[in-house]
Amino acid sequence: MTTAELPRAEQPVRKKLFGLPIDGLLIVIVGALVAFGLMMVYSTTFDWSYQAYGDPSLVFFRQVRWLGVGVVAMIIAAYMPYRWWKRLSVFLMGGTVAALAAVLLFGSTTFNAQRSFFNGSVQPSELAKLATILYLAVWLDSKSDRLHEMGYGIGPFGVIVGVVAGLILLQPDLSAAATVVIVAAFMFFISGADILQMGIVGVAGTVSTLLVLQVSATGRKRLADYVAGLQNLTQASWQVQQAAIAFINGGVFGRGLGESHQKFGFLPTPHTDSIFAIVGEELGLIGCVVLILLFVALAWRGFKIASGARDQLGAMLASGIVCWVLLEAIVNIAVMVGLLPFAGNALPFISYGGSNLVMSLTAMGVLLSVSRREHSDENIQRRTRVNGPAWSWTQRLGDAMKPDAAPNLGRRNGRRSISRSVGRTDSD
Repeated sequence: MTTAELPRAEQPVRKKLFGLPIDGLLIVIVGALVAFGLMMVYSTTFDWSYQAYGDPSLVFFRQVRWLGVGVVAMIIAAYMPYRWWKRLSVFLMGGTVAALAAVLLFGSTTFNAQRSFFNGSVQPSELAKLATILYLAVWLDSKSDRLHEMGYGIGPFGVIVGVVAGLILLQPDLSAAATVVIVAAFMFFISGADILQMGIVGVAGTVSTLLVLQVSATGRKRLADYVAGLQNLTQASWQVQQAAIAFINGGVFGRGLGESHQKFGFLPTPHTDSIFAIVGEELGLIGCVVLILLFVALAWRGFKIASGARDQLGAMLASGIVCWVLLEAIVNIAVMVGLLPFAGNALPFISYGGSNLVMSLTAMGVLLSVSRREHSDENIQRRTRVNGPAWSWTQRLGDAMKPDAAPNLGRRNGRRSISRSVGRTDSD
């Protein structure tokens, strides 16, 4: 079978950026999210920027500069073959752990948390999210069929995730630590973990959460405010109450871009954690729906890239990145509408903040690298003949749900991992 004979979904991407084939649709989606974000950052920061610096555009242009850094990082990551992460992931994780430790000693204190350098400009926890995905993808790919052995699977997995999440908790940053744990658990599951292992992960996560709530007054207060808000909105946290006012004021069509009232001292951090509420007030329900659809499109395209990845490493990288971005977006939006306890997650590509924007764009570069279709017709034929046209990320879930599936005695629960479903090339 030649490239031209493949189904349309399997055909190589023909558009090129700096001489490389790229996923043009992914670029369009990311570009739309970034443009949306710049628009909202200016709307939510012009008054603050003028009051603090005498220039309504100064804070906005800071974000533009970070955008430039992020675009460069995205291009580099897209240009770099994703298999290089096999060599670089250990150094990246080592540097990340060092940065997380250093911020506890030398970091800037903001809102009673010591989680950033340079007065809040650089947050190592954002790097930790991406670094954990890259490292775990390489690590899980290398363990492959030995994942069910305690010394190769859940034991080392717990140590890796525990060290990163623990250092983040010490800052403290509860939402970032939870993000790392949830994304890591998702990657562990799709890599081939069985029901027993996932049960252990679930129990460990539950116990850890209860312990954190016992020692964290902030966590207990957030949970209490959430429970009270479910019973009576007037008893919810101040942020949720003000967000509700913003959505009510916005209605269907919004008050108009830049016309929010809640951002003027009523809604806390309108340019970061609460920016979705400002979208609702200024652009209304229509604006919120458009933004949500952009994230849905990003998730669809990302999982499509994962399903067409040529090997397990590419599938793991793409799936982990999409899960991370989608989780951050869901949590941020759900908090603003009162569906989840308060969490300080930024809305990817939309919220003000250099670290999150740069890391999100870098992740998109890795996703673009996975989407490249430069393998030869021989490799395409081999993958198609041995394993079918491509690995489907839904196949991982499907194997667990088939009631009539014949058990594989080589696996504890009859389910196969990604490595069973994806053919490897000679260069792996």
